[in-house]
Amino acid sequence: MLEGELSDPRIAPSYVTEVVLAPGGKSARIFVAVHGDAAEEDETLAGLMTARGYIRCQLRDRMGVRHVPELTFAIDRSEKMTGRMDELLGRMRKRDKKRADAVSGPTEIAPKL
Repeated sequence: MLEGELSDPRIAPSYVTEVVLAPGGKSARIFVAVHGDAAEEDETLAGLMTARGYIRCQLRDRMGVRHVPELTFAIDRSEKMTGRMDELLGRMRKRDKKRADAVSGPTEIAPKL
């Protein structure tokens, strides 16, 4: 539904990363990753919260169940955090390599006999 069925212009390109169903199945928390900045994340979240009644009806019809849990949406920032952590770790490795090269100094190659 996120990929084209919802016509709300506030909903940026996004996808569901995880669904956590509460014990008893009365509520579900849906984590969504949004391609965009923080403003687009906020707008997408607002659009999804507005469309949650429609989404519940569609889920009920498609799944053929009588009861669909109450839906809440949350932004999943784990991919962005992972990317940032990878960037920081890469910087640390470069800095450590430069320090190790500076400490060891130039190495001389022994002539072959």
